[in-house]
Amino acid sequence: MANMKIGPNAKDCGVQKKVLYAGVGDLIAYPPDTKFHFHFRTLRRNDDKTVLDDTKNSKKPFELIVGKKFKLDCWELCLETMRLNEVAQFTVNKSLLHAYPIVAKQLRDIKKGLNPAEHRSHCCGMMALQDMGLGYPDLEELLKMPEDLDFIFEMVKIELPGDYEKDSWAMNEEEKLDAVPKLQEEGNREYKAGRVAEAAQKYAEAIGNLEQLLLREKPGDSEFVALDRRKVPLLLNYAQCKLLLGEYYPAIEHASSALERDPGKPRHLQHTGELYRSRVYR
Repeated sequence: MANMKIGPNAKDCGVQKKVLYAGVGDLIAYPPDTKFHFHFRTLRRNDDKTVLDDTKNSKKPFELIVGKKFKLDCWELCLETMRLNEVAQFTVNKSLLHAYPIVAKQLRDIKKGLNPAEHRSHCCGMMALQDMGLGYPDLEELLKMPEDLDFIFEMVKIELPGDYEKDSWAMNEEEKLDAVPKLQEEGNREYKAGRVAEAAQKYAEAIGNLEQLLLREKPGDSEFVALDRRKVPLLLNYAQCKLLLGEYYPAIEHASSALERDPGKPRHLQHTGELYRSRVYR
């Protein structure tokens, strides 16, 4: 990554910064896992200053977590020079923007409610995208003929590590494992308070964490078996929530899954039988 130079006279640099509105507070060295909430506007450097993308149109700020290998690492570099409420313009050399069309496509697809396919930024992936197309003519043009771009960033919120609850994808293995009992406790509290849908969501998150950890283990090994058995009470709790919500098929599926992992307990058999009866005689 090229060094950044600030000011209109910064030439010969991959990224140039111009402060449009000074922020507040001290500028610190943001540690890994800092979460930036910011709006961005992307402009071409033509006479019309054509706007390619603008998150102000969707109202919700974009989020970036430091150190999580975001495809546009130059954005992370830019944001780390900003204070809260600062607005700044960054001119970025095209050599640093090969991934921008891919990122922009995914963001546009999400805005439309689509589920964008994952693309890797290796050479074969770029060639395949050129052949298949991105579905957006302006991005396809940038993919084939990269150019320098201007980005205007507005820093809306800065959360340091520990100030926010991490999403599962941002956690390491230890954090995912530590989160499982916490999510189960939160699910139990929601269930006791009568918030069944919210409880189901917590149980589902805990199950998801365990499933992600299982992908790193060899089936049949002691570590795999131990993690897999930890899913049993969560599966049953989730099944119970789905039963109360009238969602019988996922209830049966998850209760049966618990039974497969721990067939020796009558409670599981009784629970599964109740689910089948609820489905048949509802």
